[in-house]
Formats: sequence, structure tokens, C-alpha cells
Amino acid sequence: MSETKQQEATTGSTPEAEVSAMTPSTDAPAVSESEATVPGAATGATDGRGRGARSQGANDRRNQRRPRRGGRPERVRPEFDQKIISIRRVTRVMAGGRRFSFSVAMVIGDKRGKVGVGIGKAGDTQLAIEKAVRDAKKNMITVSMNKEGHIPHDVHTKYASSEVMMMPAPGRGLVAGSSVRTVLEHAGVKDVTAKIFSRSKNKLNNARAAVEALKQLKKN
Repeated sequence: MSETKQQEATTGSTPEAEVSAMTPSTDAPAVSESEATVPGAATGATDGRGRGARSQGANDRRNQRRPRRGGRPERVRPEFDQKIISIRRVTRVMAGGRRFSFSVAMVIGDKRGKVGVGIGKAGDTQLAIEKAVRDAKKNMITVSMNKEGHIPHDVHTKYASSEVMMMPAPGRGLVAGSSVRTVLEHAGVKDVTAKIFSRSKNKLNNARAAVEALKQLKKN
């Protein structure tokens, strides 16, 4: 007991004093659990979901879409609708090896009475398409039909090995197959029944036969 008293005398403090020094004072303001867990509570500015006003403003500015420079230019609608009916890769054997080119057959029209068929050949498909469009514009015809898009009479024609017949059919719509249907659609003809009598599978000849048939139409 004498040893403990001597230690207390040397340190000058008691165990009760050490405990009281370690415990926090009750005079400091208490912080609630909600304020301690919610960010931005110290500033007093929060939104309904517990985010600080400063961070919310930064997110809003980040989410705003920047306007595009200059804007996107509007696409110019082409004068004629066009459709490829045949595309082939042609191989030509030369002394130094094989050379490849592309052959494109195309139908163009405004669906108001004008239609044309053309063909283009080039080493690139895009260049062949441009040539086909130019050729189709050169060979464009105007179809004789009434305001409803009906042809005036029956017509029967032959081009190369393709043989085509067309008949007006009010109320039936457009009944045709192969590239003949493509020609009639781009010409704007309606209520027509077309029949291919030949066994030719050549779409270019069938399309040109349809154009020859439309050439023979006469207004009443």
C-alpha cells in the first residue's frame, strides 16, 4: 500500500482524475446522426435526396447538352427515286492476269409518269452506279396515263428474248413480277396486271421490255 501512495504522490493525480480527463465535456453542442451522415449538412443546403446544392449544380451543368457547331445540314431529296435491279462482277482475263469490273443496271423515276432504265460499268461500284444513273436519265420516257395512274389500253411487246404484256385492271392494284414491277412502280402506274411470257431471267431485258411496252401507250 505504501508503494501505491508513493506513486500517487509522485504523479500528483488520482485514477478518478484520469477518467474525468478522458471523458468529453457536455458543454460542446451535440451533432445529430442525420447531420453527421448527410453530406452538405454543415452548410445547411441539401436537396430532397441528401445531395449538396453545390454538387447538384455541377451535375446539372455536366448533363446539359452542348449545341452542335453549325448544325446538321438537311438532306436534299433527289429528283428521281432509284433502285438497282442487277449488279454483277465481271472478270476479264488479260495477259498479266484477271481484271475485275462491276456492271450495274438501275431503274429511276419520279413516280409521276417519268421512268428510265440505264446500265453502268466501272472498276468501282459507286462509279458504276453513277454511270447507270446518267444513262437512265438519257433514256428516260414519259408514260401516257390518266390522272388516276391507269394505262389507257392493253399493250404487248418483245425486247430481245423478253416478252411482256400489260393490261389495265381497275381495283386490283399493281400485279407484276421481276423488274417489270420495279419499272411500273417508279413510273407511278397503278391498277395494272403485267405478264412475262418469256422464260428469260435477265432482269435488264425484262425492264427494257417494260419500258418499250410503256412507249407504245397512246392517249385516248
